[in-house]
Amino acid sequence: MLNWKHIMDFAVNGNPEPDQRIEKSEEQWREQLTPEQYRITRQKGTEAPHSGALCSTHDAGIYSCVCCDTKLFDSTIKYNSNSGWPSFTQPIKENAIKYLKDTTLGMVRVEILCNTCDAHLGHVFPDGPEPSGLRYCVNSEAIKIQKVNV
Repeated sequence: MLNWKHIMDFAVNGNPEPDQRIEKSEEQWREQLTPEQYRITRQKGTEAPHSGALCSTHDAGIYSCVCCDTKLFDSTIKYNSNSGWPSFTQPIKENAIKYLKDTTLGMVRVEILCNTCDAHLGHVFPDGPEPSGLRYCVNSEAIKIQKVNV
């Protein structure tokens, strides 16, 4: 299980290798994505808090990158953080997420990206529930859910 020490180590010393890499031109991304998905995933934007369609969704399923379909999070580790964005405690696999130190907006944060295609997903914080203590704060426009029947 990942914890904040692991996240900081990745952000400072390098990330785990992804299972595969997908690279496209900006034109190809623009053709594939909606304008809002492009703004968030390719230009490191964010959506207004409590505005994302997946913020209050708690259906069983797997959350994948909207750009490349890489599986990122399982619904079993999604929780209501009251932050205004979908929140998770762990990625589905250690190498699914890339971590980058982010010093924009006058603060130090850790940006999370899809490790396969470098799509901006959001940020991770050390204020989540136990046992990991992590809160992966993700833009709804950056992910999609493949629902499963239970």
